[in-house]
Amino acid sequence: MQTPQKTQSLRPFKQRKSLATRQEEVAGIRAKFPNKIPVIVERYPREKFLPLLDKTKFLVPQELTMIQFLSIIRSRLVLGATEAFYLLVNNRSLVSMSMTMAEVYRDYKDEDGFVYMTYASQEMFGCLGSEQILPSSPVHVKNQCSNLRRDGPSPVCVVDNPVSEAAPQ
Repeated sequence: MQTPQKTQSLRPFKQRKSLATRQEEVAGIRAKFPNKIPVIVERYPREKFLPLLDKTKFLVPQELTMIQFLSIIRSRLVLGATEAFYLLVNNRSLVSMSMTMAEVYRDYKDEDGFVYMTYASQEMFGCLGSEQILPSSPVHVKNQCSNLRRDGPSPVCVVDNPVSEAAPQ
């Protein structure tokens, strides 16, 4: 059984602090660091594979792109090269990775002034384990194309697999 302190830390940031407290915090941050974006990054509540981050509040330079921020979060999660995760803004939007944090702030900031992001693994979208073949993988597409019935019009299957299956000569 978890201790009350541990349970409280698992509650979302918005539930741990009142709106007024969060607004005061953002006002102080923006006054002291006008060129920084206050971001809250939390794990998706039903996430089972990714670890918790060591902190949830980030103060990010406004010229940083989403791909650079994603790289920072990835390194803090200490993920392997084959492990994927998604960073959702406002728990629902996948934004362009070329957007700057200033653009994300302009378009997605909450009423309290923070930008809220949620990270989640690929498995939460339907894959039960890393050994399964994902529906978008080239192997799955190839299997689906070969399993189609051939008694109707011939379907068009495109498999874009940059890795050659043939051994190098």
